[in-house]
Amino acid sequence: MKLFYFDGAFGTLYNETYSSGEACELANLLYPERVLAIHKAYLDVGVNAIKTNTFGANFTLTRDENQLQDIIKKGYQLACDATKNTAAEVFCDIGYIDSEQSREEYLRNVDIFLSLGGRNFIFETLQEYEPLPEVISYLRKKAPTATVLVSFSVSQDGYTKKGYFYKTLLEQAAKDADIVGLNCRCGPAHLYQLIAKLNVSDYPRFSAMPNAGYPQSVNGRTVYSNNLDYYAEKLLKIAALGVSVVGGCCGTTPEHLRKVIDGKIPVRDVVNPIKTETGSVTVNQMMELLQSGKKLLAVEVDPPVNADASFLLHAAQMAKNAGADLITVADSPLARSRADSMLLSAKIKREIGIETMPHLSCRDRNDIAIRSALLGANIEAVNNVLVVTGDPVACGHGGVFQFNSYTLMNLISTLNQEMFQQNPYTICGALNVNAKNFDAELKRAEKKLSAGARVLLTQPIFSEEAAQNFKKAKETLDCYILAGILPIAGWKNARFLNNEVSGIQIPEALIERLKQLEPEEVKHAVVSYSMEKIRSVYYEADGFYIMTPLKKIELVAELLTAIRKLEKEG
Repeated sequence: MKLFYFDGAFGTLYNETYSSGEACELANLLYPERVLAIHKAYLDVGVNAIKTNTFGANFTLTRDENQLQDIIKKGYQLACDATKNTAAEVFCDIGYIDSEQSREEYLRNVDIFLSLGGRNFIFETLQEYEPLPEVISYLRKKAPTATVLVSFSVSQDGYTKKGYFYKTLLEQAAKDADIVGLNCRCGPAHLYQLIAKLNVSDYPRFSAMPNAGYPQSVNGRTVYSNNLDYYAEKLLKIAALGVSVVGGCCGTTPEHLRKVIDGKIPVRDVVNPIKTETGSVTVNQMMELLQSGKKLLAVEVDPPVNADASFLLHAAQMAKNAGADLITVADSPLARSRADSMLLSAKIKREIGIETMPHLSCRDRNDIAIRSALLGANIEAVNNVLVVTGDPVACGHGGVFQFNSYTLMNLISTLNQEMFQQNPYTICGALNVNAKNFDAELKRAEKKLSAGARVLLTQPIFSEEAAQNFKKAKETLDCYILAGILPIAGWKNARFLNNEVSGIQIPEALIERLKQLEPEEVKHAVVSYSMEKIRSVYYEADGFYIMTPLKKIELVAELLTAIRKLEKEG
């Protein structure tokens, strides 16, 4: 089998060589001689496959379709010119495209390359596999003999920034591609460790293109250490695992590849299988209760804005005494900093003895912080999580939003398989029964279920339309659904919720009614109205999700008692 030696980094080498501020793909048009020189520098050290300088040729670079087409055409031409009179192959390089139009963008680039005669394709630095199956199928129909390489970019623990696990992605890609592999984000040692956990012979052909190492900032510039011997040693060790396609990514130079090509491939390593401890799976009490058919009662409480958790524990105890089965802890609602929901969920479960479910927002944490939080909570026996995007942040304060709710659910689903086998998380999601286009909301919910959600909790039900939407969701979706109930604290609270909180729509008639009532009459009216909404969906609901308004836990307790009484009445 031919061993492919690919070139290394183009972008980092271009910027380092020419101290250029523009995207390297623009050099195809602005400085073609520079592009040709870099291609030839790699060919001169003996690589037998080079990538076109088109990695970022998509709408992120420019919205000008004609310019994109010119960049791709010139990039392909320069690579072909560089390989004239050599045996080297040219691979049409298409980098990861993260946009709503990614399918169309991939197909556009494929069509341009095919029209130029391109027959080798590399889809690299991918964070997910969609919509590549459809794109590759299209490519195969147009060019049945094309060679397709699909390569994913993962961190040292094997996850992409979108939360997908490398083994799952490689298995998916192996169904469609001729070569699958990993590139970027990892240095050679960590990439070796990831590949060593695989049986490379299970894949058609395997590719490894690690970074030179990990970047450092020197005088404001991103640089990689000069580690030629180390890099070659590690890459040759990777090749010995049975990898038949090797090359470099960020920080690598022609000299890195020269060291690899001049080296001798060692005897294939014998990789000891990774042993994992086995044990009994922790019973998830929330799911056990839902499966029994009993109405699950969940109570949401907000974590404190200071270091005093006394009310939180008091509220949890009071809710438990009134019949609650589960306490959910919000994750800095309204984008205001509060105590960590994961830590407090563990504290409540340990001290009050009731099941908990922290909310986990995509807003504030990157993938490292999210995985750390999940690990810590899992160690503390928390095994439910409500995945939410998170309330929008105020102007001038940036959120992280590395994930959306779907991709974070995918990450947790994968972690359940790989890391949390003995105590897997039950993934829950939100359902907005007040959405104006509820059919679109149902499609979003189906996407969440596909990503691993098993339970949905709705926004508060205040109207007959919301109740009908809830019933429609139960008829449509194959999952457990808890009906959201928010007992309003009073007229001012109702006006605030209607005007300041996303997803809540309180009827104006109710607001006006609350305005006319005396303070001692409000509690009775709110409980009565809430029970009316509970009765409207009682037989369809798998349970109820009661949100505590303004620390009015006594109001919630009264509502819990009323629901349990209704349950006994049948």
